[in-house]
This record gives sequence, C-alpha cells and structure tokens, in this order.
Amino acid sequence: MPLVNWQTLSKSFRYAGRGIRYAFKNEQSFRFQLIASVVVLTIMFLFPLSNWERIVLILLIFMVLALELVNTTFEKMIDILKPRVHFYAEVVKDLMAAVVLIASLGALIIGLYIFLPYFF
Repeated sequence: MPLVNWQTLSKSFRYAGRGIRYAFKNEQSFRFQLIASVVVLTIMFLFPLSNWERIVLILLIFMVLALELVNTTFEKMIDILKPRVHFYAEVVKDLMAAVVLIASLGALIIGLYIFLPYFF
C-alpha cells in the first residue's frame, strides 16, 4: 500500500476548494475577512516587520478565516434542522458568531499593536 494515495488526496483538495468557493460566494463575513487579510498582508510587506511579527499576523489571518468556516459549517448544520428548531439552535449560532467576533477583535488588537509603531 502506498504511503499517499494521490487520487484521494487530489479529491480532498478539490472538496476543500469547493468549500472555500462556497464560503466566498455565499458568506459576506468570509469575503470581508478575506479582503481584510489581503490588506494586512499588503501592509505587512510595506513595513520592515520582524519575522515573528509576520508569523503572528499570518497565524491570526488563518485562525480568523478558519473560525469563520467553522461558524458557517455550524450555521448550515443547524439550518438543516430548521423545521424542528430548538431554542438552543439559535444560541449555538449566536455563540459561534461570538467566537468569530472575539477572534477578529483579538486579531485587530494584536495587528494594531504590531503596526501602530510604524505609523507614528
């Protein structure tokens, strides 16, 4: 048995690409966060940041985008149950939105901490 089945791996990447395309096409928050990520990456290369600052920013970008995808996944799973929606379904959706908000605010604060010295 080979270590890697390239056909299965290729399918996995295609499925992941479809998920990202779906989120980009249907989720305004994902598009906004992607645009913000491009802005941060652009600014990141305009200033002489240290390697660890660049690493932190890249990790934060991927964390926020990944959490937005998890949030979208939970929302879609709960939407499947819509005819029998339980009170907690709304609570779960709100909590997932709060997770993304807190991660985004944390990323913003850390980003400001890194970038503000270069602006002033």
